Amino acid sequence: MGRERIGQDSAYEQEGKVQFVIDAVYAMGHALHAMHRDLCPGRVGLCPRMDPVDGTQLLKYIRSVNFSGIAGNPVTFNENGDAPGRYDIYQYQLHNGSAEYKVIGSWTDHLHLRIERMHWPGSGQQLPRSICSLPCQPGERKKTVKGMPCCWHCEPCTGYQYQVDRYTCKTCPYDMRPTENRTGCQPIPIIKLEWDSPWAVLPLFLAVVGIAATLFVVVTFVRYNDTPIVKASGRELSYVLLAGIFLCYATTFLMIAEPDLGTCSLRRIFLGLGMSISYAALLTKTNRIYRIFEQGKRSVSAPRFISPASQLAITFSLISLQLLGICVWFVVDPSHSVVDFQDQRTLDPRFARGVLKCDISDLSLICLLGYSMLLMVTCTVYAIKTRGVPETFNEAKPIGFTMYTTCIVWLAFIPIFFGTSQSADKLYIQTTTLTVSVSLSASVSLGMLYMPKVYIILFHPEQNVPKRKRSLKAVVTAATMSNKFTQKGSFRPNGEAKSELCENLEAPVLGERPEVDIVGGRRRDIAEHRLQRGAPLSPTKRSGETGDLPSQ
Repeated sequence: MGRERIGQDSAYEQEGKVQFVIDAVYAMGHALHAMHRDLCPGRVGLCPRMDPVDGTQLLKYIRSVNFSGIAGNPVTFNENGDAPGRYDIYQYQLHNGSAEYKVIGSWTDHLHLRIERMHWPGSGQQLPRSICSLPCQPGERKKTVKGMPCCWHCEPCTGYQYQVDRYTCKTCPYDMRPTENRTGCQPIPIIKLEWDSPWAVLPLFLAVVGIAATLFVVVTFVRYNDTPIVKASGRELSYVLLAGIFLCYATTFLMIAEPDLGTCSLRRIFLGLGMSISYAALLTKTNRIYRIFEQGKRSVSAPRFISPASQLAITFSLISLQLLGICVWFVVDPSHSVVDFQDQRTLDPRFARGVLKCDISDLSLICLLGYSMLLMVTCTVYAIKTRGVPETFNEAKPIGFTMYTTCIVWLAFIPIFFGTSQSADKLYIQTTTLTVSVSLSASVSLGMLYMPKVYIILFHPEQNVPKRKRSLKAVVTAATMSNKFTQKGSFRPNGEAKSELCENLEAPVLGERPEVDIVGGRRRDIAEHRLQRGAPLSPTKRSGETGDLPSQ
């Protein structure tokens, strides 16, 4: 007892913290020695300047010591009085079934790490990430884990959100979308129907061809203005109808042009006006034919308001209702263009677009075209009522075919236009459908009513000759009898009805006075005159006569 010696071969193991206590004692000794040397030079023991010792001065000397400690490491202090960090880095490793700590590096002012000494699960060389949570990427926000303030989950900003800070996502303004990395917002691109768009090719082609054809018909009619065919077609209403057809084609250019205040105002005016002019003129024509034949069945007197001036007055009265409605619309809701960000606000903001368009809703469009549709339906009704008029009598049947075809065009337009209201290509489909429907309607009228006349005028001028006028009563009676015998013919052997019709229409009446056109202002009771002479009441058909209504 009391004779133990500490050596390398002894079983004694010193506590690991003892060296720090020894180094601390030596640090105090070095500091006092340096302080005594400076304050009490050449003196043994304490001098008055160190009696008592000033702790503040002693602390300065302690921080200034620099010597090698018991373990051979330098003992120094920084400006804060802290000793420099010196650490051994260990890794817990399994080797041959036993586990132990192995030194793989150290820290003295900086890290010294021996990577080759490290062992990882699976004997892999890939370093694992020793971290609770990885840093979030741009466009992701941190969602902290409850009870673990140093750990979080990264949640991406979705939809139209962008990253405001590390913990917050916020929705972009209505007219903007997030950037590619979702760290901010950028304006949504604005689109419109371009002139070079594939959706505009067909409408523009129809419009250009239609305008050229319309101008060709107008030039032909003006050049041959005094020929019988042009006169018989009703020159005044024909030119009004051609003006409406021209506006229908021209509307295509307004629908494709860039929406602004002027363009939107012109759209409101001319989109429905061209159709109103066309159908108002056709309605006036069919109504005139209907009234003439209905009046002729009851009396030889002419119906009222069938002169050219009256026909124009009726037509422009119908057109004025459309213009009045447009004026009221301008007062209630002034025209302007808008950018609609809702039509193409897709789930993926990368494909979001703003649509530049005129502020015309589907309901407003229905109201705008509703009056034209009403004129079209009314004209179709009159066309049906005059369907019994023989082909040789005026334009009743061509107008009827025109209206039937037009109704089919617009019946096809309605489901296509309103059935695509939820489509991403709504702007293109609806604009193309509307312009093509308007152009087709104009093309039907132009092709069925005018092209046959132009063909005769240019290629068969021998048919464009004056025909003998017939009285109103004769025309109507002949038409009525023609229908009557045509119906009988369906129940008789071939040829029997034709013979009876020819006998009634071609029997000569000797000594009969020439019939006078009652529309010109003179009238004669032909039936009474024939009864006095014992002549048949049926009108006769002389060589060169046609069934045209008396021209104005």
